[in-house]
Amino acid sequence: MSIPPRCLRAAFTSILLAFAGAGHAQDTALSRLRDMSLEELSDLVITSVSKRAEPLSQAPASVFVITADDIRRAGATTLPEALRLAPGLQVSRDSATGYVISARGFNAPNSNKLLVLIDGRSVYTPLFSGVFWDVQDVMLEDVERIEVISGPGGTLWGANAVNGVINVITQRAAQTQGALVSLGAGERESQAAARYGAALGAQGHLRVYARHLARKHTRMPDGSARDDAAEQTQLGLRADAQRGRDRFTALGNVYDGSIGQPAPGTFFTGTPLALADVSVSGAHLLARWERSLDDGANVSAQAYYDHTRRVIPPTLGEELDIVDLQFQHGLRPIGRHALVWGAQYRASRDRVSNSTVIAFLPASLQQHWSSLFAQDEIRLGDTLHLTLGARLERNDYTGSEFLPNARLAWQAGRDQLVWTALSRTVRAPSRLDRDIFAPGEPPFVLGGGPDFRSERAHVFELGWRGQPTPNSSLSATVFRADYDRLRTLELAPPGSAGVVAYENRMSGRTHGIEMWGSWQATRELRLSAGYTQLHKRLQLESFSLDLDGARLAEGSDPRHRWMLRASFNPSGNTEVDGVLRHVSSMSNPAVESYSALDLRFAWRVRPGLELSLTAQNLLDRHVEYQLIAPYSSEFGRSLFLKAVAQF
Repeated sequence: MSIPPRCLRAAFTSILLAFAGAGHAQDTALSRLRDMSLEELSDLVITSVSKRAEPLSQAPASVFVITADDIRRAGATTLPEALRLAPGLQVSRDSATGYVISARGFNAPNSNKLLVLIDGRSVYTPLFSGVFWDVQDVMLEDVERIEVISGPGGTLWGANAVNGVINVITQRAAQTQGALVSLGAGERESQAAARYGAALGAQGHLRVYARHLARKHTRMPDGSARDDAAEQTQLGLRADAQRGRDRFTALGNVYDGSIGQPAPGTFFTGTPLALADVSVSGAHLLARWERSLDDGANVSAQAYYDHTRRVIPPTLGEELDIVDLQFQHGLRPIGRHALVWGAQYRASRDRVSNSTVIAFLPASLQQHWSSLFAQDEIRLGDTLHLTLGARLERNDYTGSEFLPNARLAWQAGRDQLVWTALSRTVRAPSRLDRDIFAPGEPPFVLGGGPDFRSERAHVFELGWRGQPTPNSSLSATVFRADYDRLRTLELAPPGSAGVVAYENRMSGRTHGIEMWGSWQATRELRLSAGYTQLHKRLQLESFSLDLDGARLAEGSDPRHRWMLRASFNPSGNTEVDGVLRHVSSMSNPAVESYSALDLRFAWRVRPGLELSLTAQNLLDRHVEYQLIAPYSSEFGRSLFLKAVAQF
């Protein structure tokens, strides 16, 4: 249930009274991060590019790191809002909780070319090879960093890492000891969260948390309300322990919520549907073991179980169980070679409650994926490194897929890295491609996609990263990607289950540039900027009918996007932050260009207590994404007040 504003006001008052005399130390990790120089930030250790620890400055990929301090100073309240900080990501909000997120194009409600991990757990759904962003919630105060890779990552992370990888990494339990309470309220949403961390025996630590988020309905351009209000409650824990060379991690969470289902309420024949709130729930449990071996070698094993449930009345319901097992071995360096290899097995059981409107057949399906990968970093010289890797992955729909990649990195100077990469990656079929039927009972109009194959991409990248001066850093990447076998809707062959079916009769090409940088103008002021340019051209095969407008279904992408950020510390206990972003217009579906300005003011009342006020969308009201123009959400000015107390 939603939290009444009067209760939130009372909670804020309680915090101020309870901590008025508190003298607790600030979070030392955040304090260190806030005071780091740009040179120190460039040496942040990341793991997503090579599946091993390496400094950001030496990673041969287009990678951007969102730090815990970035998230806090942006005033982000949800994971999708935090992802807006990555210049390489297109983040479009289309309802109170709905987001469309992509990298390097193909921005659509069912975006399926971006792999997302949270603490090593893939959160994509085999229903459509994408992410239900409305339930991907984390306690942002626990996030250590978010590593965002623009470009393919199939060799290390598998199919569906076509255009990018997002890896959300939370802090170890030892870094979140004591108690934390976070309360926030605004015109559009309210939230409450609490966390407690304690020692677990002599060599371990534990944290538990609870979080509740409630969002009010949005409004359409004509001022009328959309029925898209939502709320969700989530509970979670993490435990870490170390014994000698062994490290153990266990984490899990459970969540339950409801999401309003807005109009339009017609489907196929135009018959009105009795829409009701979407019910969402889920739980997962993950265990990981890591061991450091002699001479820099290491080994790790991970297993997790994930259960999700989503009911969309009156059209569809789904219950999904996933078991995932992973093993990885990093060998000790042998001569010029540093080799890492691993294996993965994944199994799912999907149970769909069909309706007369739409159906997935068979209604119950078990799927299996298995893969082997290996990657070798070869030192060709003191400043030249070649990385060769490949993954062989098998799925039930298309059999085996081969995902190779080659990367060459040249350390042109102490603060200069030039790199280039060639990759082949695929987007494997999902149930949406093969098993969807409409209407839900014979005779079918849409008869699935029995011959649908994997979509493929061949990608070339050339990048540079460096520090022109001690107070500045820059990163730039140019890329070109050639796609083939993209999804289209065609007339089904005679004797098929339906009149039309999904096939692979479209190809395409994208090219562009993405760049970002930071400048420490003064000790108190840091400026950051990002810019992306994307050109996309899709081409149908000569015998394609393109019955559903596949070029529309594959998404409409802005040609230009840019962002400016300023972080100012006028005094030791106050902060002022601003983010100005611009997105150019999109044609299909039509969205006008817009600019948005967010400002945040924070006051550290005393160590352990921070108050902040965030103002969003100060310039105007705008639509960020729409499928049917009369039913789009419009976002305008709003305020959000937040208090965070640690003790």
